[in-house]
Amino acid sequence: MMLADNGQQLKENVVSIEEWMKGDLKGSCLFGQLPKFEDGDLVLYQSNAMLRHLGRKHGAYGKKDCEASLIDMMNDSVEDLRLKYIKLIYQEYETGKEAYCKDLPNHLKPFESILSKSKSGFLVGDQISFADYNLFDLLLNHKVLCSASLDSFPALKSYVDKMAARPKIKALLECENFKKLPINGNGKQ
Repeated sequence: MMLADNGQQLKENVVSIEEWMKGDLKGSCLFGQLPKFEDGDLVLYQSNAMLRHLGRKHGAYGKKDCEASLIDMMNDSVEDLRLKYIKLIYQEYETGKEAYCKDLPNHLKPFESILSKSKSGFLVGDQISFADYNLFDLLLNHKVLCSASLDSFPALKSYVDKMAARPKIKALLECENFKKLPINGNGKQ
């Protein structure tokens, strides 16, 4: 989404489970995992390294060091929630979805608090950061998982609407190829 929002093209290679299980691709990946991101000669394998790289490259890493540190904190908080989401999706979906959705407001409250105080509508400072793209993506996933997840969070709901209305993000979200992409590798959402 950050690339699209910055007018950058992304050549995406979606790997099937069958292809991955053959092992050749996995063996070629530095840590034996995807995603893999290439930017010229630079090859990155960790999602958050990719986000930080793109944040620096596209001016989405704050204006000062203190903003960059706050953006790191926000992104790490998003990742804490993403890890809980991933555990649910890949390990506890059948037995834990109801409890997860019931507890989700407790995890969304801090983001609601931050955004309700934000004059810019972003997590940190007066411009969008890579942590904003990460939170937006995760909130979209949660809207699919628990459709009413943002109903009691007006600042988060407004934030998602604002992000989704950015012209290049809106075009991406409406693109048929994007709509066809699975949210999670196991098909659960």
